[in-house]
Amino acid sequence: MKNKSVLAGGEPELSEINISPMIDMVFILLIFFIVTTVFVEEPGVEINRPPAVMASNLQKNSILIAITNANQIIFGGREIGIAGIRPIVKRLNQKDKMPVILQVDESSAAGLVVRAIDEAKLGGAEIVSIATEL
Repeated sequence: MKNKSVLAGGEPELSEINISPMIDMVFILLIFFIVTTVFVEEPGVEINRPPAVMASNLQKNSILIAITNANQIIFGGREIGIAGIRPIVKRLNQKDKMPVILQVDESSAAGLVVRAIDEAKLGGAEIVSIATEL
């Protein structure tokens, strides 16, 4: 059966596709993927890690803190010092418990590494690991 306007001698009406539900669905998916994305914060400095005999894979969702050969403590590309470890670990462990991974340069001071481990534990970290090369 032909359209009324075609029978009446006029031009046929063009039907439009309603894409607004599709746009809404795309925005909902975009928001979902943004909310569920895990962001890994790299310390922002190059560390010469010592080799290890044993190694195990750690969780991807963790707090990465670097200790450089100049005994600087770096988190998120900026120097935080030994006093900055505890508040950062406490703040990031409020929602979910995350392990702390220390990326320590092989020529950094051992006493500073021990103090960094203590500060991370006092901040609420259950697991504190040191990253090494295989």
